[in-house]
Amino acid sequence: MNPMDQARGDLDLLEGFRDHLAVERRLSPATVSTYMTDVRSFAEFLQERQKPVIAADAKDLGDFLSSRAEAGLDPRTQAKGLSALRAFYAFLAAEGHEVRDPTVHVEFPRMTSRLPRCFSLEEVERLLEVIDAGSPTGMRDRAFFELVYSCGLRVSEATGLTADQVHAGQSTVRVMGKGSKERMVPLGQRAAEDMARYAREARPALLARRGAGMPSVPSRWLFVSRRGQRLSRKTVWRNFHRYAGLAGLSGKVHTLRHSFATHLLAGGADLRAVQELLGHADIGTTQIYTHVSAEALRKAHATYHPRG
Repeated sequence: MNPMDQARGDLDLLEGFRDHLAVERRLSPATVSTYMTDVRSFAEFLQERQKPVIAADAKDLGDFLSSRAEAGLDPRTQAKGLSALRAFYAFLAAEGHEVRDPTVHVEFPRMTSRLPRCFSLEEVERLLEVIDAGSPTGMRDRAFFELVYSCGLRVSEATGLTADQVHAGQSTVRVMGKGSKERMVPLGQRAAEDMARYAREARPALLARRGAGMPSVPSRWLFVSRRGQRLSRKTVWRNFHRYAGLAGLSGKVHTLRHSFATHLLAGGADLRAVQELLGHADIGTTQIYTHVSAEALRKAHATYHPRG
């Protein structure tokens, strides 16, 4: 098979897999994108060996995983990639392709249990304070990150909010979580104030077209870019990294969600209530935050107790 035919054949198989994930399995666009990134990486690796994806064997996969490990990918990321490849080859077999699954005898990388990184209350305050709310984009970012922390939202949930999902009178936000599961989350006072100011002052300014006298750009999205389009996750991550640097902090946007859960439990909130607020289907997923709280207590005891 010449390289052009191989690439075309692989592309057809990858597109079929993408449709399978999106239409038949009804996975979220973000999950589909993650699966496809891993499968495409393996397909490109095989193209360098002039091998189509249906001819891959265990050695090819082992070499691929080794190259990823050497590139610095952590075991958790490698495990997700292996899961994507297993799903891909299971799909090919179910579609009737003559293929040997190269993932059958490959074990998942061993992963140590990691507690999620959490900001202290003082660090959250410091992060929000470095955001200059004197401009429309600053007002937007202050409202956005205050909302993520106040409600424990995922980045995709916050960027996917529409204007009608925030109920200011009831101080609640209607959130669409994973699997299109809806939940109502209370909106804290400071978040409500920042959101009201953003909606009143910043959002109309961001929606306005460039040039005097031009009409505003209609948009259903709550958080919008300079051009009035839906605020992208890439922009959110870039802005967070900048603000965290200014505040002298290290972490991710998701750290605010971890902090939300940990601070609630440390304040005496019921585990089931935190599960509902986070939108976790399994309470076992929420229980990791009890370990974070216990670790925080141990550190506080060691630091402040006379015999710590």
